[in-house]
Amino acid sequence: MLTSHELFGFMSPALANEIVAFTFENEKPTYRATLNAVAEARRVRAVFLERQPKTQRHATMVESLTKPNLEMAAGNLIRTWLLKKYKSMLVDFLNALEIKNEDGVVEDLPKSIDDAKLKAAVDVLLAKYPPEAVAVYLNAFNDMNEANWPNLKSLLENDSRLQLGAHA
Repeated sequence: MLTSHELFGFMSPALANEIVAFTFENEKPTYRATLNAVAEARRVRAVFLERQPKTQRHATMVESLTKPNLEMAAGNLIRTWLLKKYKSMLVDFLNALEIKNEDGVVEDLPKSIDDAKLKAAVDVLLAKYPPEAVAVYLNAFNDMNEANWPNLKSLLENDSRLQLGAHA
């Protein structure tokens, strides 16, 4: 499974920039925390990055978020983006799997899920949302939750529709 910093490394530059820009526009505390983490990792003051043109600053942030030492910042950024922009995707996925949830929040995930049900749920998402966003969500879901379903891992590795960067 891909970790959050690896997701930033494999996703298309367009999607990575969309995530950073969306967070800049809609979730200032997360954006500020990410900017501070990037500045610290680069051994510069945050104000140095803030003074850069936004496109340059965001490119610097995206490039930095591919590094293992920024795993936590990358994970927070992806989670925030998914929860704020694609909450409906989370709900749709869990509902298609018939997993009880409260607005996309789950108390206990099953230890495994039926292959046919999983494939059908993924098909629902791919019909409704951008394929690369679905791929990021499913990778993040499997990495960030305790479930770690082997059939989801296999689907992510083998389904061409779920390949990161392929839909740029």
